[in-house]
Amino acid sequence: MASPRKTLIAPVVGFAPALPAQAYVLVLGTLPSVASIARQEYYGHPRNAFWPIMGSLLGFDAALPYAERVDHLRRNGVALWDVCHSAQRDGSLDTAIQAQGLVANDIAALLDRQPRIRAVFLNGAAAAKLFRRWVAPTLASRFESLPQWVMPSTSPAHAGRTLRQKAREWSKIRQYLPGVQP
Repeated sequence: MASPRKTLIAPVVGFAPALPAQAYVLVLGTLPSVASIARQEYYGHPRNAFWPIMGSLLGFDAALPYAERVDHLRRNGVALWDVCHSAQRDGSLDTAIQAQGLVANDIAALLDRQPRIRAVFLNGAAAAKLFRRWVAPTLASRFESLPQWVMPSTSPAHAGRTLRQKAREWSKIRQYLPGVQP
């Protein structure tokens, strides 16, 4: 009897960062979901709470076209990226991201190019774990004191908190943005 053949999973490749000219906070996810990749949008799953939360915190309609939502983030100094540039993952769950072959984004270089970033917001425990394992060791000592907030995941797979509870925790982002009331 032949041994079962292991299925090869093609690597998922993330998006380029969505950067304002002047970033004050950096929001890091893990890796785009299947729905996000299909739509070519950060947080593209229709039940992901990211856009409703950001819309309520920054004063824009989460139902706006994607480019306009991203523009609102940029105007407020919010940069978006993911910890992973690429990784193998079957499906969309963060727990399915495989460490073997994972390539992290060069977040240290981004922080060098965006010296006014005041805090990093990690979208969920998986993003925080990947950040500590793959990114933190690459950061220069001047970034060690940069506040790193582990936020409740906005993914629809993490339904342990209500939208209101998540938004209350994510409201910390406002204290790092000039012109936005905390």
